[in-house]
Amino acid sequence: MSRPSPRSKSWWTPLLPHLRSVFHSASHSYRASRDSYNLSASRSARRSYFSAIRKAKFAHWSEYLSTLTPSSVWEAKKLASQRQQPRFPSFSDQDTPEGINEALLSHLFPATPPPISTPLTLSRYLDYLPLSPEEISHALSKSSNTSAPGPDMISYGVWKRVHPSCLALIPALLFTLLQYGHHPSSLKKANRIVLNKPGKTSYDSPASFRVMVLLETLSKILKLATASCLSLLARHLGLLHPHQTGSLPGLSTFDATATLTHEVRLLQRLGSKVSSLFLDIKGGFNNVDPSQLP
Repeated sequence: MSRPSPRSKSWWTPLLPHLRSVFHSASHSYRASRDSYNLSASRSARRSYFSAIRKAKFAHWSEYLSTLTPSSVWEAKKLASQRQQPRFPSFSDQDTPEGINEALLSHLFPATPPPISTPLTLSRYLDYLPLSPEEISHALSKSSNTSAPGPDMISYGVWKRVHPSCLALIPALLFTLLQYGHHPSSLKKANRIVLNKPGKTSYDSPASFRVMVLLETLSKILKLATASCLSLLARHLGLLHPHQTGSLPGLSTFDATATLTHEVRLLQRLGSKVSSLFLDIKGGFNNVDPSQLP
């Protein structure tokens, strides 16, 4: 069977070609004679043709909806929604690819103060405990095989196959970095992909786009293992607030909401008036000067 053309219409019925032929024939007759009789016949054929098209579309859409399953309902929603805006930006004040690229880079990566140049000295921490294979397995269990890899193109699925075959390999590679407190530049490389923010009425501004940074997967494994160790250590030493729920295992937004609701109702029972303040700091992480941090 031949493959259907991308321009083919699934709602097209055998009656429509006949109505189209009648409509075109009546239109040609009117253009040739320019009399009122052919004009009336042309308008009647036009109404019949386009009315049949609307009925065919409605019937086809109704039949399609009757055969939907829970797994294909989102495809129907995508078809029913309006056509998405093009992903390639077109800024009103930039008309060249170089200008668009410069506008995106200056917005998504604003200029930051140059870091203080200090000589690189690596000191070895002798009391640092080595990473265990269980910690690496726990970090890999939180990683998805479908996540896009970084510039080295090594996905999490590769590391999940390598780690069981040689349990000491990944801990030995990462423990050396932790022991000297150094993150090499080879693990800091990343692929950057610009995506449009959904729901925007216009995409003529760099603020309508976001950047997705694809880091090296080995660097992410190191981050997950280190964060797990620091989380347990901070909890053990009492460095975290009892109501801290973010980035902690076993806690989520539900716990934060329950805590806030409990505090509000407790104060209301005491006769106090309660108000909440939520702050959304835009671009705070990208504009912090590392040399000013404690």
